[in-house]
Amino acid sequence: MSFKSIIPDSEAFNDFKNQCLTTDNWQERYNKGNLQIWMEVSKDKGEGIGPKVHKIKCKNTIKDVSAATMYDVIHDSKYRKQWDKVMVESHDIARVSDCADIGYYAWKCPKPIKNRDVVTLRTWQVTDDDYVVINFSVKHPEYPPKKGLVRAVSILTGYYVKPTGPNSCIFIYLSQADPRGSLPKWLVRKASEVLAPKVLKDVHMAGQKYHDWKAKVENHPEYKPWLFPAQCSLPRIDPSILAIQRCDSLENVDESGAQEQNAESQE
Repeated sequence: MSFKSIIPDSEAFNDFKNQCLTTDNWQERYNKGNLQIWMEVSKDKGEGIGPKVHKIKCKNTIKDVSAATMYDVIHDSKYRKQWDKVMVESHDIARVSDCADIGYYAWKCPKPIKNRDVVTLRTWQVTDDDYVVINFSVKHPEYPPKKGLVRAVSILTGYYVKPTGPNSCIFIYLSQADPRGSLPKWLVRKASEVLAPKVLKDVHMAGQKYHDWKAKVENHPEYKPWLFPAQCSLPRIDPSILAIQRCDSLENVDESGAQEQNAESQE
């Protein structure tokens, strides 16, 4: 990724797009119906990223929802509360630029694994051909790690959405994250083979229902600050107060002894 400042530049977006579209160094882990999932083939990156940090790529070939609608679903934080079943808490913190903001997100993990949270800088790019949204973890002075939650690190996470017709698209989710903690191997397997397909199906279903939900007066049909920056009421902050969150600056929690049967019994 290329950063002239903390905000990614066009080279960073192109690099992310290329990662979404290539199959080199990716191993297929799931292929059923319109869903495909890959894990990046493990290699030493020489950047202090250990073997527990996996990169996962999920692709859904959507035949009944437009790319523009799926892009709205990604951004609409109010709507996310309707469909995101693992979310504990989520809110926007501040705007950095017309196409970049800071947000907080906490999610449920299978018990007895502790819940995680992140503070990320999210930025987006819209062209005539596609939509790209990327995020990575940052340190914000007013959002230190919380007691009872494990602060995870998004090294690079995002979405690539490309129209294939007026009401169809390719929807790709790519994530390289350090969940922190010595997580058991069964959880990594579960994430790629069980949880990821479920999330893709949930967001697809959210796209199918979005227009009807957004059309209601209480959901402010015209309010889309991700498309119309003038609508955004978030406070602006100086990006100089932010720093990229490094994995080694956070506590590492040992959860390697967690048993799979315990987690599945909690679902």
